[in-house]
Amino acid sequence: MKALRPNPVVHLELHTGDECRASAFYSQLLRWRPERIEAGSGSYLALELGGGFGGGIVECGAARPLWLPYVEVAKIDQATEQARKLGASVPLEPREGPAGWRSVVSTPQGGEIAFWQPKARRLV
Repeated sequence: MKALRPNPVVHLELHTGDECRASAFYSQLLRWRPERIEAGSGSYLALELGGGFGGGIVECGAARPLWLPYVEVAKIDQATEQARKLGASVPLEPREGPAGWRSVVSTPQGGEIAFWQPKARRLV
Protein backbone atom coordinates (compact mmCIF):
# COMPACT_ATOMS: atom_id res chain seq x y z
CA MET A 1 0.00 0.00 0.00
CA LYS A 2 1.39 3.38 -1.03
CA ALA A 3 1.75 5.92 1.80
CA LEU A 4 0.11 9.29 1.26
CA ARG A 5 2.49 12.25 1.20
CA PRO A 6 1.84 15.16 3.56
CA ASN A 7 0.33 18.29 2.04
CA PRO A 8 3.08 20.94 1.78
CA VAL A 9 2.98 24.47 3.17
CA VAL A 10 3.45 26.59 0.05
CA HIS A 11 2.90 30.17 1.22
CA LEU A 12 3.03 32.18 4.45
CA GLU A 13 0.93 35.32 4.82
CA LEU A 14 1.03 37.94 7.57
CA HIS A 15 -2.27 39.66 8.38
CA THR A 16 -1.59 42.96 10.14
CA GLY A 17 -2.97 46.43 10.75
CA ASP A 18 0.35 48.05 9.71
CA GLU A 19 1.75 46.66 6.47
CA CYS A 20 4.44 49.34 6.16
CA ARG A 21 6.02 48.78 9.59
CA ALA A 22 5.73 44.99 9.34
CA SER A 23 7.44 45.03 5.93
CA ALA A 24 10.24 47.27 7.17
CA PHE A 25 10.78 45.10 10.26
CA TYR A 26 11.10 41.79 8.35
CA SER A 27 13.16 43.38 5.56
CA GLN A 28 15.70 44.68 8.08
CA LEU A 29 15.67 41.69 10.40
CA LEU A 30 15.58 38.79 7.92
CA ARG A 31 16.33 40.45 4.55
CA TRP A 32 12.96 39.32 3.20
CA ARG A 33 12.40 41.28 -0.02
CA PRO A 34 8.98 42.93 -0.42
CA GLU A 35 7.52 43.48 -3.88
CA ARG A 36 4.23 45.27 -4.60
CA ILE A 37 2.07 43.23 -6.99
CA GLU A 38 -0.84 44.98 -8.72
CA ALA A 39 -3.76 42.62 -9.23
CA GLY A 40 -7.28 43.39 -10.37
CA SER A 41 -8.93 45.85 -8.00
CA GLY A 42 -6.03 46.16 -5.55
CA SER A 43 -2.48 45.28 -4.71
CA TYR A 44 -0.59 42.73 -2.64
CA LEU A 45 2.76 42.99 -0.90
CA ALA A 46 4.58 39.79 -1.83
CA LEU A 47 7.63 38.63 0.15
CA GLU A 48 10.53 36.50 -1.05
CA LEU A 49 11.22 34.46 2.09
CA GLY A 50 14.23 32.60 0.72
CA GLY A 51 14.70 29.09 -0.56
CA GLY A 52 12.02 29.59 -3.22
CA PHE A 53 9.37 29.91 -0.51
CA GLY A 54 6.97 32.82 -0.96
CA GLY A 55 4.77 34.84 1.28
CA GLY A 56 3.05 38.16 1.63
CA ILE A 57 1.64 40.82 3.89
CA VAL A 58 -2.02 41.79 3.96
CA GLU A 59 -3.12 44.97 5.71
CA CYS A 60 -6.47 44.32 7.36
CA GLY A 61 -8.43 44.87 10.52
CA ALA A 62 -7.04 41.81 12.32
CA ALA A 63 -7.40 42.15 16.11
CA ARG A 64 -3.74 41.24 16.38
CA PRO A 65 -1.16 40.31 13.72
CA LEU A 66 -1.15 36.65 12.75
CA TRP A 67 0.71 34.41 10.32
CA LEU A 68 -1.53 32.29 8.10
CA PRO A 69 0.11 29.26 6.46
CA TYR A 70 -1.26 28.12 3.08
CA VAL A 71 -1.26 24.37 2.50
CA GLU A 72 -1.59 23.01 -1.03
CA VAL A 73 -4.40 20.52 -1.54
CA ALA A 74 -5.52 18.55 -4.60
CA LYS A 75 -9.24 19.33 -4.17
CA ILE A 76 -10.09 22.42 -2.16
CA ASP A 77 -13.78 21.60 -1.81
CA GLN A 78 -12.99 18.16 -0.36
CA ALA A 79 -10.29 19.47 2.00
CA THR A 80 -12.58 22.23 3.30
CA GLU A 81 -15.45 19.80 3.83
CA GLN A 82 -13.17 17.29 5.59
CA ALA A 83 -12.01 20.03 7.99
CA ARG A 84 -15.64 20.93 8.67
CA LYS A 85 -16.45 17.26 9.43
CA LEU A 86 -13.53 17.21 11.87
CA GLY A 87 -15.02 20.17 13.77
CA ALA A 88 -13.49 23.21 12.08
CA SER A 89 -15.39 26.38 11.29
CA VAL A 90 -14.91 27.85 7.81
CA PRO A 91 -14.43 31.63 7.97
CA LEU A 92 -13.68 31.70 4.23
CA GLU A 93 -15.44 29.24 1.93
CA PRO A 94 -13.52 28.18 -1.20
CA ARG A 95 -13.22 31.11 -3.56
CA GLU A 96 -11.40 31.76 -6.78
CA GLY A 97 -8.53 34.20 -7.22
CA PRO A 98 -6.28 34.97 -10.18
CA ALA A 99 -3.95 31.99 -9.62
CA GLY A 100 -6.15 29.48 -7.82
CA TRP A 101 -8.71 28.77 -5.13
CA ARG A 102 -8.37 29.29 -1.38
CA SER A 103 -10.35 28.72 1.76
CA VAL A 104 -9.64 29.25 5.46
CA VAL A 105 -10.55 26.87 8.27
CA SER A 106 -10.29 27.45 12.00
CA THR A 107 -10.41 25.50 15.25
CA PRO A 108 -9.98 26.77 18.82
CA GLN A 109 -7.26 24.14 19.39
CA GLY A 110 -5.37 24.48 16.10
CA GLY A 111 -5.72 28.08 15.01
CA GLU A 112 -6.31 29.01 11.38
CA ILE A 113 -4.93 27.50 8.21
CA ALA A 114 -5.61 28.28 4.56
CA PHE A 115 -6.05 25.66 1.87
CA TRP A 116 -4.65 26.47 -1.59
CA GLN A 117 -5.38 24.80 -4.91
CA PRO A 118 -3.54 26.22 -7.93
CA LYS A 119 -5.65 26.60 -11.06
CA ALA A 120 -3.59 24.04 -12.94
CA ARG A 121 -4.75 21.39 -10.42
CA ARG A 122 -8.48 22.20 -10.13
CA LEU A 123 -10.29 18.86 -10.12
CA VAL A 124 -14.04 18.40 -9.84
